[in-house]
Amino acid sequence: MLWVGQIFSQLADKFYIVLMVFLIARYWVTDNPQPDPLLAEAAAAMRMGVENRAQLITLLATGIYVANTVPAMLLGTVAGVWADRWPKRGVMVASNGLRALLVLLAPLTLLPGPTWLGLGWGYWALVLMTLLESVLTQFFAPAEQAAIPLLVPPQQLLAANSLYQATSMAATIVGFALGDPILRLLQGLLAGVGVRGGEFVLLPLCYGAAAVAIAAIRLEETPRPERDVGVWQEIVEGMQVLRERPSVRSAMLQLVLLYSLLAALYVLAISLAATIQGLGPTGFGTLLAMSGLGLAIGAVAMAQLGDRFSRRLLGCAGLGLIACCLVLLGQARGQLALTLALCGLLGLGAALLAIPAQTTIQEETPEDQRGRVFGLQNNLINIALSLPLVLAGALVSQYGLLPVLWVLAAVALVAALSERPWQRG
Repeated sequence: MLWVGQIFSQLADKFYIVLMVFLIARYWVTDNPQPDPLLAEAAAAMRMGVENRAQLITLLATGIYVANTVPAMLLGTVAGVWADRWPKRGVMVASNGLRALLVLLAPLTLLPGPTWLGLGWGYWALVLMTLLESVLTQFFAPAEQAAIPLLVPPQQLLAANSLYQATSMAATIVGFALGDPILRLLQGLLAGVGVRGGEFVLLPLCYGAAAVAIAAIRLEETPRPERDVGVWQEIVEGMQVLRERPSVRSAMLQLVLLYSLLAALYVLAISLAATIQGLGPTGFGTLLAMSGLGLAIGAVAMAQLGDRFSRRLLGCAGLGLIACCLVLLGQARGQLALTLALCGLLGLGAALLAIPAQTTIQEETPEDQRGRVFGLQNNLINIALSLPLVLAGALVSQYGLLPVLWVLAAVALVAALSERPWQRG
């Protein structure tokens, strides 16, 4: 039931972004946009154009992305503390239930009202709604990750995390690929029976289904004694876990490094796709989809075979495979089949690294501190996802694609060697 809740919740998160872009394109950007001068000035400061419809949609969608990202970068650790203080099932149910109620307000943003920077009040209301939705998501994530070891026997944790990672990747691919067609289908079906606003039905159903599924879980938690301790002190206690347990610290650093490399790959994929005839820069999603497929295959393999190997060796193998793929991607520029194969292998390497690392953190973190540790992990990962998105593009523009790929490969190789794979244990 937790897995079913994960499916609906993560699909809803992706459908949410798709719905926001759908609404922006339909209601706030005309075929011949005339942006407000202040809006055009803001776009120029971010080096973005607003000369045509596509550029204006991109600018407004960026506002949604920022509102969705800021809480993820700032609130993860604090939310993790409260996930430890409150019953985890209650946190997950409340998070999904409140998000279902929040998105029910989305149709109200289409009502006429005042404007600011040439945009109706409804767009700014969507930005605020996205901010609140992301805040609620920060409570769900650490509670979900901390609940897995309470529901799954220790010998099956690796398989459970494999399923978790595969589901996350599948939700990302399916959510973004099918979100727009599903929204349009619901809009058309309900319009056929005289009901407008069918596109607003999907999100409450998904979040609501997640809340119902998780509410059915029987989750036995160790009662937590009352403590007169502030939030900041509990955050420090979570950091103390990393200081006292080297295996947990190492696993978390591996995850942060992995997500930094993957975020850089998101940017580099555009340059890689641009070198391939018949694909072009707009076809970068094909390369990312192949890495996602490789990660999913790796997750399935880890579920079946992962317990037969040392986790340190698996992590080293994953980092080594990622390093080799990054080097070879630079040599394979322009070759579609080889580039796709290398992206798939890179995703496989990501699975070899991420799944054992996540399992180690779950096993070796004390039960009463898992929420804050996973909250800290989500904080660090979201920062790791954000910074390379800014830096990678600038580095490629200044030094070219090949040197950047070599630097990333060197970082991965050094991280692999730092684990000393030649030692036993």
